[in-house]
Amino acid sequence: MPAFWALLALGCLRLGLAVDLQPQLASLTFATNNPTLTTVALEKPLCVFDSSVALTGTYQVHLYVLAESASLRNASVQDHTGAPMNSTFQQTQGGRTGPYKAATFDLQPCSDLPSLDASGDSARASEILNAYLVRVGANQSCLSDPNFQGLCNPPLSAATEYRFKYVLVNTSTGLVEDQTLWSDPICTRQLIQYSAIDTWPGRRSGGMIVITSILGSLPFFLLVGFAGAILLSFVDLGSADGETTHDSQINQESVPKSLGTLEPSYTSVNRGPPLDRAEVYSSKLQD
Repeated sequence: MPAFWALLALGCLRLGLAVDLQPQLASLTFATNNPTLTTVALEKPLCVFDSSVALTGTYQVHLYVLAESASLRNASVQDHTGAPMNSTFQQTQGGRTGPYKAATFDLQPCSDLPSLDASGDSARASEILNAYLVRVGANQSCLSDPNFQGLCNPPLSAATEYRFKYVLVNTSTGLVEDQTLWSDPICTRQLIQYSAIDTWPGRRSGGMIVITSILGSLPFFLLVGFAGAILLSFVDLGSADGETTHDSQINQESVPKSLGTLEPSYTSVNRGPPLDRAEVYSSKLQD
């Protein structure tokens, strides 16, 4: 009988190692837009399961998702043998009839975590995010791809509350070693129709935004048209000057020809009076 109570106490102690811990939303330092319409970024349970007791062997962490509409009384994540449940998104109708497994990753020792000082390095940004965060709903095509192999983590429903739980599984025995509490309800964002945008105070509806954008672009088009008109006017002025110069050259070339045709008549006029008149003049001079 004392042995039974000792085993019961040891089991309760083991289950109570992480009883006061819950999955938390990712820090704004790593995920500024969180949650989104279809995803939720969570912090991984780093230095949680191995904080008080050193773990030997290899372990995995399973992440389970439960829609708020489902009852927590039916939210068991292990069977009667202690093995973790392998229910999928399709089997639980997206977590509405029970929890489904959304992600699995190896438990990484605290000593092997990348330094946060390197978070500013763009080359290591993806590595650091994968080490510290897990995103629920990140797989966009696993439901529609018939050839998809692996654990499906499809997008979540918008404007829906979800709960999350981390489960520690010993890969050698395949049994659940520890688990966190279910998280507080976390709601995905709701899509807002443009007609429902609050226009007061200082806000604008979707139609007003479109009109403002069109009116804002009009000065640019007017400026382009004005510059084009000026350019065309210079082009037309240059062609008109060329035609005037050509006409003047033609006139100048035609003037000597006209003067040449008139020159004989002009010289004939300057030859003096006819011969009979000259004789009359000479007779008068003799008188």
